[in-house]
Amino acid sequence: MTPMVDLFSLLLTFFMLTTSFRPQEAAPIETPSSVSEKQAPDNDIMTIYIAKDGKVFFNIDNGKDTSTHFREKLLQKMGEQYKLTYTPKELDKFSKMAGFGMPIKNVKDWINAADPKDRDKLQVGIPMDSIDNQLAWWVRMARLTNLSAEVAIKGDAETDYTAVKKIMDLLQENKVNKFNLVTNLQKDEVSLKDMPK
Repeated sequence: MTPMVDLFSLLLTFFMLTTSFRPQEAAPIETPSSVSEKQAPDNDIMTIYIAKDGKVFFNIDNGKDTSTHFREKLLQKMGEQYKLTYTPKELDKFSKMAGFGMPIKNVKDWINAADPKDRDKLQVGIPMDSIDNQLAWWVRMARLTNLSAEVAIKGDAETDYTAVKKIMDLLQENKVNKFNLVTNLQKDEVSLKDMPK
């Protein structure tokens, strides 16, 4: 019995030390319920988050093979577009971080911020106005970086529909006609008698 307890404690210690947790999302989002049972892929996914107040956040993963470094390549391409440079250390750090939502000029400060509270202050949403539509550039460059990435929109249940439509229009302008709408796992059944008349 003693060797079994020793083995169990060794395995438990190993898993505790080697587990990497998923980074915290840029904004807390309560997704609406759905009747669809299709699951979003775990890898090769580009996610656009829409918070309650309409702020937009963005994330792309490194793909199935983490040696491809899609996030690093994406940041380099965005840097070239906006004439910004990043050190190899900043690119590596960015590749391990979570979703973000800020103007491109603040990304370097976000990466180098030592205090998580300072990072949170920078999360003001990605600009997507007619003068400087940075979200459109993130989507374009992400599509060029990872051709197999699927697109997902994760909007808060209380988000105004016009904000979601604006994102869908932006995706279609960038030739992204297939995307997933992320909902929670609860399945709400709707009957005909529940429908408004």
